[in-house]
Amino acid sequence: MEDIDNIEEDDFGFSRNYFLAKELGGSSKRSARKLSDINIVDEQELRETAFSIETKHEKEISELLNEYKTMYPKWIFELRCGFGLLMYGFGSKKGLIEDFASSSLTEYSVVVINGYLPSVNLKQVLLAIAELLSEMLKSRRKSSGSSSKGQETFPSRSIDDILSFLHGSQSEDKDCFICLVVHNIDGPALRDPESQQTLAHLASFSHIRIIASIDHVNAPLLWDKKMVHKQFNWLWHHVPTFAPYKVEGVFFPLVLAQGSTAQTAKTAAIVLQSLTPNAQNVFKILADYQLAHPDEDGMPTEDLYSASRERFFVSSQVTLNSHLTEFKDHELVKTKRNSDGQECLNIPLSPDALRQLLLDLSQ
Repeated sequence: MEDIDNIEEDDFGFSRNYFLAKELGGSSKRSARKLSDINIVDEQELRETAFSIETKHEKEISELLNEYKTMYPKWIFELRCGFGLLMYGFGSKKGLIEDFASSSLTEYSVVVINGYLPSVNLKQVLLAIAELLSEMLKSRRKSSGSSSKGQETFPSRSIDDILSFLHGSQSEDKDCFICLVVHNIDGPALRDPESQQTLAHLASFSHIRIIASIDHVNAPLLWDKKMVHKQFNWLWHHVPTFAPYKVEGVFFPLVLAQGSTAQTAKTAAIVLQSLTPNAQNVFKILADYQLAHPDEDGMPTEDLYSASRERFFVSSQVTLNSHLTEFKDHELVKTKRNSDGQECLNIPLSPDALRQLLLDLSQ
């Protein structure tokens, strides 16, 4: 009995000491270090150094890729059954998907979308698919001697008309389809709901099959249940390649690099996009004011509060202060006092970088 009491007392003492240590540890302490304290290097030099890093475990990675190649016939069978293929896992899957397309999809027309690019013109992609499908159906009917005529042309080149054409084009040959390869379907240019709805609508057509890759941890949140199971009809394949994201990473800023004006604006845009829409709108008010008044020390805090409240971006001074704290923590905004003693807010970016930042946020 005494042993049990001793054990309980020891456990209690351990728990008490643990929470006491947490309390005295100064959880409110914050690091004084900032990103600006780091000695950054030239972007080109940093990229060249990163690309020159030797790949490790080449033998094991090669064996892993060869194992994936044995699955190519299965993937073709799944496409012919009407499924879409979604590749996920650590490492760039661009090379794997391109090898699959070039070696196993030679009997089909293939259209490629590079979703990792800063911008993607989906309308041009739809137009290319429609023209390919129109020619493919014509040649199939001609070779079979069929006299039946389907809808082979579309009156205009609007997205809705192109989708209507693709939906209306039918063929008895179920093996007649176009493969759409989408590298990074979760890429920045394709994350908006309109792009995802267009791709899902496209994937639901009988003559379209999609092979896509994802890398963002929250990529599945782009789709609802209907899109996943009835339109994209995904079959998920875990295919980690451990390959570097050399091509995909070219369009993302390097944190430790001294970039250009566009690169600086892009870095700030990435930070702002992680904040709430109201915080972004408050920042836009400040940016517009700074561009309109280049000779002033900045925008007075009271004026920013009035303008933000009039547009219902904040409901109180406390809310504005919360947004400003986030801006200051990320070094997006600095404060100084003007000649009248007012506290003014200033964005430490050049006018060109600030205009580029507003353009990035509006996309």
